[in-house]
Amino acid sequence: MRDGSYTYKLVSRSDFSAFWALFTDNLINLMVLAGVCQFVFQMPAEIVFGRIVPGAAVAIIAGIAVYVALAKRAAEKTGRDVTALPYGISTPVMFVYLFGVIGPIYWATNDPVLAWQVGIGAGFMGGIVAAMGAIVGPWLKRVTPRAGMLGTLCGIALVFIGTVPLATVFENPFVGFASMIIILWGLVGRFRLPFNIPAGLLALIVGTLVALSIGEAKISFAGVGFYPPVPYVGDLIAGIQHLFANPELFLVLVPVQIYNFIETMNNVESAEAAGDHYPVATCQVTDGVGTMIGALFGSPFPTTAYIGHPAYKRMGAHAGYIIGVAVVIPLAAIFGLLAFLNDLIPVAAAAPVLVFVALSLITNTAQSVKPAHMAAVTIAMMPHVSAFLMVKWGSLMGALGASGVEGLPRLGDEALTAALLQQGAHFQGHLALSQGAILTGLIWGAIVASVIDGRFRNAGGFALAAAGMSLFGVIHGASLHWPDFNPVSMGYLIAAGFLFIYPRFHTAEDRIEEELPLAPGQTPAE
Repeated sequence: MRDGSYTYKLVSRSDFSAFWALFTDNLINLMVLAGVCQFVFQMPAEIVFGRIVPGAAVAIIAGIAVYVALAKRAAEKTGRDVTALPYGISTPVMFVYLFGVIGPIYWATNDPVLAWQVGIGAGFMGGIVAAMGAIVGPWLKRVTPRAGMLGTLCGIALVFIGTVPLATVFENPFVGFASMIIILWGLVGRFRLPFNIPAGLLALIVGTLVALSIGEAKISFAGVGFYPPVPYVGDLIAGIQHLFANPELFLVLVPVQIYNFIETMNNVESAEAAGDHYPVATCQVTDGVGTMIGALFGSPFPTTAYIGHPAYKRMGAHAGYIIGVAVVIPLAAIFGLLAFLNDLIPVAAAAPVLVFVALSLITNTAQSVKPAHMAAVTIAMMPHVSAFLMVKWGSLMGALGASGVEGLPRLGDEALTAALLQQGAHFQGHLALSQGAILTGLIWGAIVASVIDGRFRNAGGFALAAAGMSLFGVIHGASLHWPDFNPVSMGYLIAAGFLFIYPRFHTAEDRIEEELPLAPGQTPAE
């Protein structure tokens, strides 16, 4: 019930700690994309730090302005404090744009400028696709069980946001452990740190000092300058023209932007599970338009509502933490401070913050779904393990080639696939699961949750949708294609047929009510 005396404070003391966590998340993304563009795709610093990074900053400002307004409106409507949705560059989609759009253009033409132009063209067109998610997003949210939406996010959190940064900690244990123990102390254990210093800030300071002391970080002002964001209309048009001249690139960007608007939907659901309600359609339009604005100003990389709202909610954040990001990230981008921070802060010092975000998301999911639906959450996570394996197997083959090993077969070669199977590595199955992993996880989580609830027709609808998507290669396919009645799509059709037919013969007495064993000291009422 709304209290007429209530006034929502945009900034609270708790925002300071949350700011350092979200700032670190955005900073790592910017550091990674800058490094790949500069050293893998040979883009000059003028493009990386003069166009891409300032463009990303403009997109972040645009999106955060909307999310602050949404938080203020939600707080005034409910009469209580709310946490604004975190926002920034989508980590999984960033990698797809790097190696699925920009990379192929660079490797085919050896022209880094053209690769950047096609990148911003793809970003702009992809933003349109992401915004169109607002048409179907609210309906999808109504029919999709929460366990399916949150479960597939937990899969991303487990492998990409949690496991990869944790591996980074163990690669550089002197720095990583120093930072990790502070995150466990202040954010996971929730103990008050000396002088109330935010755990994220202290972790960065300590990790950086350790790195400086052992020579794994340096203070360098190379790259510091003034890089004001400006629109690149001509380059954007050139990139879009190249896209339409080579339409096969749409087979990459359309599915990944479908993923992006579903990721936004899932993150809004995650916020709702934590107690804060936001309009999913408005958020999807915001993410799409923010991506388009970023592309106009030079950034190819899509923006989105971030995973991790429950973590910031747990910290007690309001909207100040994203306002802080909207101030600091643009300042760092415009004055070239990102290059300075890139040299100063080692990844291992920042990685534990991402581990905490992953832990919080999975923990909050376990608390926000009914216990019976944890089976649905678990199966929704599994396709992302397959996606992780495929990425790492690809990296392994690339590393072998780079180290001079000759005559390597490509991943997918029949002889190699058969040899892997003999060793217990089910390449073909993991490949199918990895293609469209977020959709596959959401679908299987929804099917399992619906079956648990006895909603067989709802489960059948998701199986039927999966059959349709697999026919066209949206899931379980390397690219979009004309309908192909493959074994996977036929399997989905069989499952859908069973799920639609079974309710005709189903009665409530068919369910076996299993009595779980009681814990020591527990009574049946508990």
